[in-house]
Amino acid sequence: MARRGVARGVTPLSRFVRQLTSRIVSHRRYVSPMTSSALQVFVSLILADAALLAVTTIGLPAHFATPAGHSTWVARDRDLQDSDARIVLRLEDEWAAALVRRDVATFRRLLADGFVYTEDDRTSSRAEVLRDIAAGADTVTAAHNEDMRVHRFATILVVTGWLIVRGRGAGGPFDRRYRFTDTWLRRDQGWQIVAAHDYLVPAERH
Repeated sequence: MARRGVARGVTPLSRFVRQLTSRIVSHRRYVSPMTSSALQVFVSLILADAALLAVTTIGLPAHFATPAGHSTWVARDRDLQDSDARIVLRLEDEWAAALVRRDVATFRRLLADGFVYTEDDRTSSRAEVLRDIAAGADTVTAAHNEDMRVHRFATILVVTGWLIVRGRGAGGPFDRRYRFTDTWLRRDQGWQIVAAHDYLVPAERH
């Protein structure tokens, strides 16, 4: 059945190719049918090449395929074409906000059973992280993420980025920058972090 007045088998692009070819032919006095068909093919190839160039330069979302089925999404609004990436980045921001509120319930939801956390040379379990969130010596007054990127490995998402944390501890006020890597796995209850690593940048390098 024709759709919106377009006859079956004739698309707007093919009609345009024929019209353009006929215009070229009309300006040549001696053009054989074979030459006319060749011109149609030539014009189609040019248009297809132009369309591919346009998609490559301005139309593709800014994720790019890399070897072994690994893809990366840059955390900018126009780039987030993958719904899983959008969800995980939102959850990363929930992590940062929960630090300020000491929101243990959010961390229970985000951290998978068996979760492993490393900070520099120290390793902590899920229970130890939850205990530190609830009653740790540091009080976080502000936290946010920067420059987050999502890397897909089949059903696993790895997020890298910067976590900026400000607050007060036993030694006074602090302003910390962590380079983090979080590994997310989709479970029955949604996306959860199974492992996280934070590297605290030394204060003199801020």
